[in-house]
Order: sequence, then structure tokens, then C-alpha cells
Amino acid sequence: MVTETEPSAEVVPTMPEIAPSPSEVPETVEAEALPEEKRVVVSSPLYRFEFSNYGARLHAAEMSQFEALNHDGLVDLIPDGAEGYLGQKLVVGSDTLDLSRVPFTVEPEDGLALEAGADAQILRFTYQHPTSAFRFETEYEFSPDEYTIRVRGRASGLDRPQLLTDLGDGLAFAEADSAMEAREMGYVYNHVQEGIDETLTSKAERMIVEGPLLWGALRNKFFLLAILAGESNEATTEGGYLGGLLVEESHLPERFQVTAAQVVGAEGDFAYRLFLGPQDFEILSAIGWDIQNVNPYGWSFFQVILKPFVSLITTILIWVHSNLNLGYGWVLILFGVGMRIVLFPLNQKAMKSQLKNMAVQPLMKEIQEKYKDNPEKQAKEMKKLYTEHGFNPLGGCLPMLLPWPMLVAFFFVFQSTIELRGVPFLWLPDLSTKDPTFVLPFFLGASMFLMMYVSHKSMDTPNPQMKMMMYMMPPFMIFIFMNLASGLNLYYATANIATIPQQMYIAKQRKKMQGMKPLGRSPPSPSR
Repeated sequence: MVTETEPSAEVVPTMPEIAPSPSEVPETVEAEALPEEKRVVVSSPLYRFEFSNYGARLHAAEMSQFEALNHDGLVDLIPDGAEGYLGQKLVVGSDTLDLSRVPFTVEPEDGLALEAGADAQILRFTYQHPTSAFRFETEYEFSPDEYTIRVRGRASGLDRPQLLTDLGDGLAFAEADSAMEAREMGYVYNHVQEGIDETLTSKAERMIVEGPLLWGALRNKFFLLAILAGESNEATTEGGYLGGLLVEESHLPERFQVTAAQVVGAEGDFAYRLFLGPQDFEILSAIGWDIQNVNPYGWSFFQVILKPFVSLITTILIWVHSNLNLGYGWVLILFGVGMRIVLFPLNQKAMKSQLKNMAVQPLMKEIQEKYKDNPEKQAKEMKKLYTEHGFNPLGGCLPMLLPWPMLVAFFFVFQSTIELRGVPFLWLPDLSTKDPTFVLPFFLGASMFLMMYVSHKSMDTPNPQMKMMMYMMPPFMIFIFMNLASGLNLYYATANIATIPQQMYIAKQRKKMQGMKPLGRSPPSPSR
């Protein structure tokens, strides 16, 4: 549940830094009294993380397998100017202990270098308060083959505090089209009772998102930073869920800072998981708790229907690319042609039903006129007419509606899937971004016009509405698709071209059927 009010001092206490009591604060602090800041690196074939011993904060999260498209180098999820992510605070009553700037002891002090296939390793941060029994320890368990980090820790010397984990100020820009990336940026969470909800950064306000939550996340179009409750989905009980999210204004422009809250156990222990990586459908699906839907495919009311189609399309897309050794551009062309072949029987059935509809229209009008004062008799004769000629009034619509969820799923998958990110094809530098030459959108519009023209010319009686649509729809589609992913444009343009031979065949069949003898009907049923 989201409370759209500013958090009160009682709910979100002020956050002073930890310090000795006033009587123990020396008048001057020598520089040598504080340990020097040190950066500790954790590297694997998938990522390179850089932590500071001050606050155990994350200052760099480079994705080793993804190049940034707006500058030289790898994708780094932490934006420039950020003060470090994953800093922690403990709330006890109305007091807050800020651990995000205190010096921690790090083990191993030289960091971790993980090799593919090796066992997981632990990076430990420990803070001992100099004048009290308070001790805080956090362990990060890294696997070289996973983007998921398992976090365990203990806070000793405090009575059941609440743990606040700073998720940061949003992810850094890494795409060539920064305006598009800004539109996609936001935070998402999965409420235990209410399900998944998303707020785009452009619409974010200062607020408290009340739990219990399975997970909370920051996302952009292709990457994700998420916190998940517990060490595993199975081991997480009701008391281990996230307590909520605190959304506040960031010191960085046009960004919001998100903090996750959870209750520390009776023994001072806590556990959660972090995910810092790509929005790869297969990887996220394996984690569970529907986190693969962090980038919602389609409108919320339609996602239940779209979800299986999205999963199927993504699975086939990756399988064809991997097993047939085809570039993703050719895979999209194959999808466009393949879908037209698969849908051809439905299109042909719809065409035949439409022609039957046209053929029985005079007979229907005759019945309606003859029995206009007798609705019961009119309905009876209409039913008899449908039976005689095997006509279903919905027969022309149903074949066209059945594949619609699949076609909508294609739109959202090809517009957002990370598999197409940075993939060039012919003159296109990146299938996940718009065509910089705008050749594809205009080609898409031309193919749509040609497809509609073939269908329109096959009719004996011109349809004024269809003629108007033939001239209006292509420019409208060009305008819509100019700023959409070139991979999506490529798929739809290919599908249109593959449809034209089918339209020509259907037009030929239509002319044959239109030249047949007009339908007659049996004598009306005797009145009783």
C-alpha cells in the first residue's frame, strides 16, 4: 500500500551519524585518528563491484558483459555524483544510527576475484563502536555465475532495531537515447497481498510504501537493482518480509532516493538478497516471486493474459538465436514471416466468414423487413437462416481476435527485451533503439498501405471507410513507430510484406466467391 503523505518524524526518525557521547568528543581530531578510506573490489566474469570501507557503500557496479552505449567502457549501474549505494542505518525508537559513513573493517582486505564455476565467496564488513558494546556485521556472499548476492548480518547490543538499506538514487544512464532511458526509469515493488506496482521517476513523489513486500527494485529499461526478502524464497517467513520503502528526493537532479526497511530478528540477525544485473527474462524467472515482471509487459489489466505469451515468445526468440546460429535481426524477420504463415488459416477463415456475411445480408434484411412487427418470429427465421447457410455472425471476428494477445505480446517483447540491446543489423546500429535514418518506419507505413490497397481493390463494391483508413493509417503508424525500437519496426514491416501475397490470394478467392450464384433460402416456417 502506498501512503501519499510526507513521512512524519515518528515514522521516519531523523538520521544522525554515530558519534561518541559529548563528554568523550575530543576538542580536535587528528587526521591519523581515522583510518584511510580504501576501495575493495569484487570481480567475476559477470560483474565488477567496488566497495568502500567507509559505510560499506557500493561505489561502482560494472556489468562485465555489457558495453555502455553512451560512452566508452562498461555499463556501471551507479550514477556519477552518487555517494555510494547500500549504506545502512538502524532505527531504535526515535533514534537512528547512521552506519553509512563509519569506518568498517573489511575481510579479505584485498577483495575477491571469482573465477567462473568456482565456489561462492564472502566479503565481510565489521564495525565495532569505540565506546559501547554495539557491533554491526554484514556478509556479502558472491557467486561468480550469478547476479544475485546473498546478504547476512547481525546487529549486537541493540534491542530489535529496524534496518534501513539505501538502494540509491536510480540507475545510471547507459543507453544512446538518454531521453528514452529517462522515461523508463522508476521503482517497482511486489506487495505480499496487493502484487506488483510501479512508479516512474517522472511521476514519483515523496512517500512511504507500506509492506509487507517480497521485493523492491530500481530499474531502467534494461537493468535492475533489487532487494529481496530473506536468504531464499522458501526460507522467508512472514516476519522476514521487507517492511516497506521510503521514497525521498535525491540530491541528484530529477531523481529520487529509495530506502528499504526490514525488522531485525530477536538475536539481532538479518538476511536479504540483492540483484544487480540485466533484466534477462530467464535469469529473473529463475529467482521467482514474479520479479521477471519488474518490467511490465503490457497494461496491468492485461498482464495475466499476456504473461504466458511473453514467456513463450522470449523462450523461442533465444532458442532460435542460440540453436540456429542466427543473428537477432534475422530471427525477427523469421518471426515476422512465421507468424503470417501460422495465422494464414485464421485469416482465410475470417475472409470466408465475411463473404458469407455479405452474401446473406440481403436475406437478413428481407427477414427484418418482413417480420419487423414480430420480433419472436424474426429471431426464429434468423436462426433458421444461420443454420441453412452455416453462418455464424461472429465467425469473421473470432479468428481475428484469437491471435491478438500474441500480437500484443510481440510488441512489448521486441520493444523492451535486453537480448536486442546493442545488436546491430544491416544499417541499424542497435535493434533496441529507434532507426536513426527513419527508413524502417517509412517502409513499415508503405508496406501497410500496399497491404490495405490489395485488400481494398479486391472488393466489387468500394468501401469508403476502408479507403479512408487506407490513407490515414500508414501516416499514423509512421508517426507512432518513428521513436520505437528498430527491432520492433523490422518485425512489423516483415509481417506486412509477408501478408501481401496472402492478401492477393484471399482477394482472388473473394472474387471467385463473389461471382457465385446468389444465395436463396427455404420457405419460411409455417406459423403455429
